[in-house]
Amino acid sequence: MTTTGSIANVSDTAHLIAAHRAMESARPDALFHDALADRLAGDKGQAIVAAAPRILRNSWPVVARTRIIDDIIGQAIGQGCDRVLNLAAGLDTRPYRLDLSPDFTWVEADLPGLLTDKERLLADEKARCRLTRHAVDLADPRARDAFLNEALTGATKALVLTEGLLIYLDHRDVDALSAALKRPEVAWWMFDLFSPGLRRRMIKKSATMLDSAPFKFAPADGVAYFENLGWTTLDVESVLAGAYRFHRLPPLMRLVAHLPLPNPRKPGNMLWNAVVRMSH
Repeated sequence: MTTTGSIANVSDTAHLIAAHRAMESARPDALFHDALADRLAGDKGQAIVAAAPRILRNSWPVVARTRIIDDIIGQAIGQGCDRVLNLAAGLDTRPYRLDLSPDFTWVEADLPGLLTDKERLLADEKARCRLTRHAVDLADPRARDAFLNEALTGATKALVLTEGLLIYLDHRDVDALSAALKRPEVAWWMFDLFSPGLRRRMIKKSATMLDSAPFKFAPADGVAYFENLGWTTLDVESVLAGAYRFHRLPPLMRLVAHLPLPNPRKPGNMLWNAVVRMSH
């Protein structure tokens, strides 16, 4: 595996995210403790952070998003969730660090190469729940649907998580995924969402680092995009607001946090992203 600071594909971004989780876990006041993040990030993750422009070196958006999702998963389990499907799971370690019962079912799906590396790095670790992993190309409709049929067997109230995925898809792929997830076994779909304004800023400030993993999906109508596809919005938490609540914002950003939040159905040019949970 290369240890240069370049991002060759979307899978490489998983190392960057793991490096941010490792940095947070090293803090005395950490919002979560991910003992495996440093191992998973590896030299690749550290090199990417070191080479990244400031907008990608800032850890607070990743940290806040991670904690917000952690909390919503806990709420969903309290509401009867009996399975989590983490699509494009990357180097996520929630099955190893969340307070989960041993008989809770957690399913991860991602591309074969990334899962092979993850299995190797975590071979000596035991998840806190019943964890299975599936190598699948989610862009292949037939493979995706076959995976969902298998992964959802026996579930009655599943939560599907697509953290960090939608931004890399085009509208047609998002629409296809939305249709595929409208199944009786799926109670909730949770994802993070960017405004067009933040997407443009990320592209501008990241120079050429994201050329091999371009940001695509950032609908001008925000959560209304999904409501028009038949989903109902349950939770929307701005990552900025979450970071302020968790005391993770840099000093100058704390002033921005006092400004009115954009309308999540019309985020437009505002610099906004949020964690969203929906039902159908």
